[in-house]
Amino acid sequence: MREVSLVRLYGLRAIYLLIGAGLAATVWPGLLHGSRHWELMEGVVQCMLAAFSLLCLLGLRYPLQLLPVLLWETAWKTLWLLLVPFPHWRTGHVDPALMPNVFATGMVVLVYLAVPWGYVWKHYVRAAADRWR
Repeated sequence: MREVSLVRLYGLRAIYLLIGAGLAATVWPGLLHGSRHWELMEGVVQCMLAAFSLLCLLGLRYPLQLLPVLLWETAWKTLWLLLVPFPHWRTGHVDPALMPNVFATGMVVLVYLAVPWGYVWKHYVRAAADRWR
């Protein structure tokens, strides 16, 4: 019996495709044309997003091997939602300019739904660690 169902693998592939193609359409044109000059951190973010899109496209072929990429995605987006907009929301002072980012980042719920958490638990939490020496 297979550890992860074919349906779950196609769900992962759909997430990889959504992220990879979405970033390719939005980030890569600016990188390839080179006509845009970014500030330091904006350039760092754009290059990281471009690399992330390539890894997601590789995830189409190797959905389970590239799970750490999606785990990173869930980790940073969850942290951002909890640490940046949530405190504002709790106090009732949500900046309207923040809302598009909250919506975009909140789409991480799709990643949570696609990840085979039993597989993650078995292979990343419960499995024996690699040796140190």
